[in-house]
Amino acid sequence: MKTSTSIRTIFHCSLERAFKTPMLCDVSKIHTGYGLMPRVTHCTEDENWGQPGISKRVFSAASLTFKGGEASVDRMLERKENEYWKIEVGDFKSWMLGFTHFVGEWITKEIEPDVIEIDYKYTLYADGFWWYPLNWLFTHLFWHRYMKQVIENVRHLAYTHEPYRYA
Repeated sequence: MKTSTSIRTIFHCSLERAFKTPMLCDVSKIHTGYGLMPRVTHCTEDENWGQPGISKRVFSAASLTFKGGEASVDRMLERKENEYWKIEVGDFKSWMLGFTHFVGEWITKEIEPDVIEIDYKYTLYADGFWWYPLNWLFTHLFWHRYMKQVIENVRHLAYTHEPYRYA
């Protein structure tokens, strides 16, 4: 089973900043936690992050639902420069409501110089139809709100020219 949600917004910055910031900046400044979702603290095995086929281990702080430590593995599936990112978040280290993995997409389209349309999408995959009502609620209520926070964190980093951590 799968459920999807998306956000469309406009960034007023260069195409490069709008494209690179969500994937190449420090992820702990983007995924800062939300409700029961713990904040990301750091990543390891991330030396070549940003290139298709590369993965990194993601670590999170403790929360009510997570003891802290390694949380998941991110895999870079696709990268089309200044247009499109596609990643997979999986290998969850704690139970995630039956979810097996998430696929995230960040699509940029230059409308005019320094006016960039962002399409931010997530598809969440789960095993077993019995979890579908809870998965749907999680995706459309909790995850969608979390994505709004993430996109605002990315916007802030893009506008303030946060240095890229990866090439």
